[in-house]
Amino acid sequence: MTPVVALVGRPNVGKSTLFNRLTRTRDALVADFPGLTRDRKYGQAKLGELEFIVVDTGGIDGTEEGIELKMAEQSLLAIEEADVVLFMVDARAGLTAADQAIAEHLRKSHKKVFLVANKTDGIDGDSAVSEFYGLALGEVFQMAAAHGRGVLSLLELALAPHLEELVEAAGGKEEAQEELDEDFDEEALLRMVAAGDLDTKEDTKETPFADLPIKFAIVGRPNVGKSTLTNRMLGEDRVIVYDMPGTTRDSVYIPMERDEQKYVVIDTAGVRRRGKVHETVEKFSVIKTLKAIEDANVCLLVIDARETITDQDLSILGFVLNSGRSVVLVVNKWDGLDQKVKEDVKNELDRRLGFIDFARVHFISALHGSGVGHLFESIQEAYQSATRRTSTAMLTRIMQMAQEDHQPPMVNGRRVKLKYAHAGGYNPPRIVIHGNQLNDLPDSYKRYLINYFRKSLKIMGTPIRVEFQESVNPFEGKKNTLTLSQERQRDRLLKARNKTKK
Repeated sequence: MTPVVALVGRPNVGKSTLFNRLTRTRDALVADFPGLTRDRKYGQAKLGELEFIVVDTGGIDGTEEGIELKMAEQSLLAIEEADVVLFMVDARAGLTAADQAIAEHLRKSHKKVFLVANKTDGIDGDSAVSEFYGLALGEVFQMAAAHGRGVLSLLELALAPHLEELVEAAGGKEEAQEELDEDFDEEALLRMVAAGDLDTKEDTKETPFADLPIKFAIVGRPNVGKSTLTNRMLGEDRVIVYDMPGTTRDSVYIPMERDEQKYVVIDTAGVRRRGKVHETVEKFSVIKTLKAIEDANVCLLVIDARETITDQDLSILGFVLNSGRSVVLVVNKWDGLDQKVKEDVKNELDRRLGFIDFARVHFISALHGSGVGHLFESIQEAYQSATRRTSTAMLTRIMQMAQEDHQPPMVNGRRVKLKYAHAGGYNPPRIVIHGNQLNDLPDSYKRYLINYFRKSLKIMGTPIRVEFQESVNPFEGKKNTLTLSQERQRDRLLKARNKTKK
């Protein structure tokens, strides 16, 4: 069982800084700004050969109300699921009432707790941490998370039982391997192969994406219901939901499994128009969202049915398509609308989003759960379309069929010639077509080819990229150089022709 380490404490004591150091990433937003982290964030970390999970949490100060109360609930849930809790305090700020309240809760939880005094760099650490012994949580470990001082020694102590289990398990594997080596008879194996008793056929080649989890990002403007949808799909209150734009500040990656298919759900911060983004924290949140889009396999673009489609929705959709990500359109807050309003919304979708007719559209209520279950079908369909392997023979045949149905146009009296097509990449599907005069091929015919490939291959939910490459003339730029005998023969022919003219 992989151990789970939770980082808890007051706001701005350095939990996200330690999270980034342990996971060797910049996944958690870090700034001198209390309350920056709101949802639980999970990350993979490693100590030697031991892998463990780190959980970053929002700060608790005992005076929570509104959204801060939701943040505190997320921190308490992280404590419950953790094997080890690192309770972080600020050595520079000293002991506070909030520290005492958290310590009291941790004593009642009966969890394995390590009290960590952070920010001890540049000060007399022993004097600074002395008052924290009054929390009755045992030894106080000094640390400077920003510089990495004291981190390794603390982890070795906190995860010591799990490290011992790993060593014992490794010893057992070595003994088992030695027994197998002793029993191995190479001559007997060769006799089996010669007799045909051993199946030596190669396995069927599978796509490299077959065993990977499907990562899908839930994106959209602020307050359209992204976190509500995340929680509904997970079946738990995993991320904070609050009726206030900007509740989610960071992209949260959450693994899940449904019908034996593994997924990673990415809840993202809402993206507002650039002119409305003023806080530095929000600017970093937008950057995290855009990176999450690029990291995902499929993007669920959530649109508020009560506000129809805005220019910002189209801007986010444009970034998704330019990134080559598959897309599923999700019209949320569909419940409670009268029939006329629903028809108006559908007409608006057809009018403004007709250019992505390959994307599935779902009308749902994330709050009540209606229509949410069908999203997984479209996610799988889009992912399979984006990662499907197609042979060169198949692509070339489809290209030829497209030419037979509608020939390429004439350019300067010569017809554009398409020779063959092959796969140039996946996720998104990329098709490379070779031929002559392709640079003069009009955009209308290029769109025709894309739509023909999409229809023939039954590709849904993902953009297709078709590239055109001019065939290389092997004689271009080459000059024929005559040998000495050829030059003499040429001269004799020219003299004979000149005599004939006279």
